[in-house]
Amino acid sequence: MDILEEIVSYKRLEVEKNKDKLPLEKLKKAKRSYAENQFVKTIKLKADKKQIALIAEVKKASPSKGIIRENFNHIEIARSYKKGGASCLSVLTDEKYFKGNLQFISEIKKEVNLPVLRKDFIIDPYQIYESVYNQADCILLIVSALEKDMLKRLFEMSCENEINTLIEIHNEKEMETALDVIEVHRDLSLLGINNRNLKTFETDLNTTKNLVAKYKRDLQNKIVVSESGIFTNDDIKSLVEYNVFTFLVGESLMREENIENATKKLLMTKSP
Repeated sequence: MDILEEIVSYKRLEVEKNKDKLPLEKLKKAKRSYAENQFVKTIKLKADKKQIALIAEVKKASPSKGIIRENFNHIEIARSYKKGGASCLSVLTDEKYFKGNLQFISEIKKEVNLPVLRKDFIIDPYQIYESVYNQADCILLIVSALEKDMLKRLFEMSCENEINTLIEIHNEKEMETALDVIEVHRDLSLLGINNRNLKTFETDLNTTKNLVAKYKRDLQNKIVVSESGIFTNDDIKSLVEYNVFTFLVGESLMREENIENATKKLLMTKSP
């Protein structure tokens, strides 16, 4: 069993336990206290102008690297990202493997006015309502973790509940699946290309470059997000050459003592 299979297997058990703690009917009654569909709109404003958009990740640990940041305060980290120029946030909510927490989202949104992606392994419709209940603006759907029928179902349910999606792929087969699924509601979704192989956790920026080059025509009206393995402004520049302007970055920034300055350096933002 590879890492992804292990995580998804555990996630199924976790979701069933959560259903007992907080029944679906209660989640469905949740009222939105925030504007809908702001995640993709925020990124699109940048993409339309060919400006860099950073989705900065709040992440304490990972299965492959263990604890990434010992001195971890999710609210202060989110504040630093905003001051550094991030357009949106990605918040890890998986507890077992990434030391995250679903409550981080609502706690951050009380203090930091940026749209938030719930970064987790979404495998069940319950988690969509759970995400809305906890004020997420966007959820992650990982193609390699889902059968196509379930991917379609979760995507359609997300659109119905006015929560954006980041559909993540890693290879050509997954790209074909994602393109087919998101075509109907492409304005409500981003296409993420993960440079990290979720089976081995190895990273390679050529994953984004090769896929974007091959599917250039299919991606003309879609926003591509390059994820993982991005450490420097030169990495960003190398991907901009392939018409990619949106990046999801976590580990390289989370390891920095001064996250605000590191974010500015990554984006090459001038200090005031």
